[in-house]
Amino acid sequence: MPDKNETGPSVANQAAYWKSTLRLTLGLLSIWFLASFGAGILFREALDNFSIGGAPLGFWMAQNGAIYIFLILIVIYCIRMTQLEKKYGIKG
Repeated sequence: MPDKNETGPSVANQAAYWKSTLRLTLGLLSIWFLASFGAGILFREALDNFSIGGAPLGFWMAQNGAIYIFLILIVIYCIRMTQLEKKYGIKG
């Protein structure tokens, strides 16, 4: 149970926290979109000039690369959200 003297984050901190959270989320989703849809579909022909392990890069990105990038983005999201919570005094 929280102490009566303990106050939560200010309204300004809450607004800044949500703005930062939305910016982070949209940025990471944009990267994932470019990695999955962009590299796997839109830029596939250009990427197929290169290969990874004998497979064309466009195919590899569609099958494997987007998943690896998504996992990396999850780790980045967790680290950055922890930093934002500390910065703005938000308790989880």
